[in-house]
Amino acid sequence: MDTHKRNLMSQSILMVTIFMIFINHSSSTFHGSGGVEQLDTVVEEAEDHLAYPSTSDWIEELNDGMEDDEWQLVQKKGNQFVVNDQPFYVNGFNTYWLMVFAADKSTRGKVTDTFKQASSVGLTVCRTWAFNDGQWRALQKSPSVYDEEVFKGLDFVISEARKCKIRLILSLTNNWDAYGGKSQYVKWGKAAGLNLTSDDDFFSHPTLKSYYKAHVKTVLNRVNTLTNITYKDDPTVFAWELMNEPRCTSDPSGDKLQDWIQEMAVYVKRLDPKHLVEIGLEGFYGPSSPGRVQFNPNTYAQQVGTDFIRNHQVLGVDFASVHIYADSWISKSISDLHLQFTKSWMEAHIEDAEKNLGMPVVFSEFGVSSKDPGYNSSFRDTLLSTVYKTILNSTKKGGSGGGSLLWQLFPEGTEYMDDGYAIILSKSPSTSNIIALHSTRLALFNSRCSWKSHWGCKKKNPLETFPLY
Repeated sequence: MDTHKRNLMSQSILMVTIFMIFINHSSSTFHGSGGVEQLDTVVEEAEDHLAYPSTSDWIEELNDGMEDDEWQLVQKKGNQFVVNDQPFYVNGFNTYWLMVFAADKSTRGKVTDTFKQASSVGLTVCRTWAFNDGQWRALQKSPSVYDEEVFKGLDFVISEARKCKIRLILSLTNNWDAYGGKSQYVKWGKAAGLNLTSDDDFFSHPTLKSYYKAHVKTVLNRVNTLTNITYKDDPTVFAWELMNEPRCTSDPSGDKLQDWIQEMAVYVKRLDPKHLVEIGLEGFYGPSSPGRVQFNPNTYAQQVGTDFIRNHQVLGVDFASVHIYADSWISKSISDLHLQFTKSWMEAHIEDAEKNLGMPVVFSEFGVSSKDPGYNSSFRDTLLSTVYKTILNSTKKGGSGGGSLLWQLFPEGTEYMDDGYAIILSKSPSTSNIIALHSTRLALFNSRCSWKSHWGCKKKNPLETFPLY
């Protein structure tokens, strides 16, 4: 067995071991001021148990043993995510290109590799694109005209994710030019003879809005050719995202984007009342909350037409999304200011999600680029640890910190597409260990009947059927 496989196996065994030790601690609870410290104790004990790990693939056996009735839709209960009325805190990742790779049989294996490697370190949610508008290997070649082979690629992504017990946040279009996005919709509109002057006309022109709605309807009503499950009925879908990082700089008041969010959130919910919906925002504070703009990374952030609190008060929006890019927003050069901003940015949004919105918040993109001046892998590890610790501080109190999705996870052989943010687990052992450790901590909270087990939970824990040595 090569070193990479051995490392991934050890991480899988670590997760199983922690669960077993947790069962032996059933008389205690992990909520309260000492929650994280007690979790750390359990994790340390697990690591002691793993001085000589075996090579049995228990994590796959565990997944295979999961009962079908446990693969239910993720729902929102107050300010937390739940599955089967049990907590579901998220440790996840982004890999945006999965559909395009899955559409080509020569690259499809990379999709499977991505999910298997993510699962090996306990990642449970992936955010990816359910769009590619008018570009190379486009899903939507022109309004309401689709490439069936690319759609089958998306079918494959959803099917493979389910096999690895990974849920998907599917984004429906882009604010940016990559993969088409709003600029492509405007190009289509101009080709149809519309008088359009700005890419932001995407948010207001009736014809362009009808193009977008038609795409949403097509995706949600798609019947997966591999599973025969309609997308809008599939528990593998964690949530629908209206747009990746919407901005409307032509209207700093935010009214134009607010109207679009209101219209589209209700439209998606009308088509699919079962799944969660989120906007895809970066999290900038706007005119509705002048007392919070101090937390923005710069003054420009409040002029891009978004408004974190106002936008998320829209009917049909179930949870908040926030991105974290100190190296883009503060300065390119690595410094401790990035860590300080990350912590304060997260804490402000968690507080607002609890007090003003009453919903979970997911930090759905965060990372640091290896191309930044002063970058080193140790800083990346510190950034991940800062994000994870801030999430845990909320988790232990039952707060609104619903989880985080790192940007971005790549398998080996895809380095040529790296934008600087890619994490390749096999080449990043320290980062991989930090991710796996956070997964085990959250898994303790998510485990069925975990902190209620001493109150008489009758469901047998599937881990009891697997030996540790």
